[in-house]
Amino acid sequence: MTMRNALVYTLLVLSAAVMLFPIGYAFSISLMDGSEVLKGNLIPQEPSLANYVAAFDRIPLLTYLVNSLVVALLVMVGQVVLSSLAAFAFVFIDFKGKALIFMLFLATMMVPWEATMVPNFLTVQSLGWLNSVWGLSVPFFALAFGTFLLRQQFKTIPYEMYEASQIAGISRFRFFWNVVLPVSKTPLVTLSVYSFLTTWNMYLWPLLVTNTEQARTVQIGIKQMQSNEIASDWGVVMAAVVMIIIPTLLLLFAGQKQLQEGLTQGAIK
Repeated sequence: MTMRNALVYTLLVLSAAVMLFPIGYAFSISLMDGSEVLKGNLIPQEPSLANYVAAFDRIPLLTYLVNSLVVALLVMVGQVVLSSLAAFAFVFIDFKGKALIFMLFLATMMVPWEATMVPNFLTVQSLGWLNSVWGLSVPFFALAFGTFLLRQQFKTIPYEMYEASQIAGISRFRFFWNVVLPVSKTPLVTLSVYSFLTTWNMYLWPLLVTNTEQARTVQIGIKQMQSNEIASDWGVVMAAVVMIIIPTLLLLFAGQKQLQEGLTQGAIK
């Protein structure tokens, strides 16, 4: 048993090293000057933060970071609020055609995002939301995956408890706020982390609905840094990459346990 555990942990350490090597190498390159990068060094001989200063000077990286943070937080809050309310309705409220509507709701998960891109763009354009955080965030508020995930959790709450609350004169919203949400923290955190990371890494949609530096996000900024002027200076590019992935890594590490538990619970139930 000891040999087996040693083998398992060895494989885990090797797998972790392989997975983390690109991030570590990117950080190492961000501390090198151009000559060291061309030599193929793995570790900088004279570490310097000059590339980080240059990254903020060459493009409005701080503006891109703030825009991405605001959009990701808006989408995260919007998805959690709407998905939890929809899941509550599908579990505790009886209405005609509930099963059919839920099936149609889940069927939207099968529709590729590319198929809805043009209608969403025309809608955002007609509302005058181009180059705004609303155009970047509102189309992603409704999420069938989030509703399904929370519905599976809400179904574990005895329906008799909801009926008893109705007899006692407790409003639906009070039952939702004081009973349902407190016992559903794990899937709520899971949905929050998932929506934040997905929104932070979006590229195509921000590229379509923004055309000014004041409205663009970090993924557009990385593409901008691959222009002919900056592409040869990989130290600056990697410095920007490190600045962009730091928030996602911190969030992932902080919510890793809840994310894993929430996705596993949804799969089992």
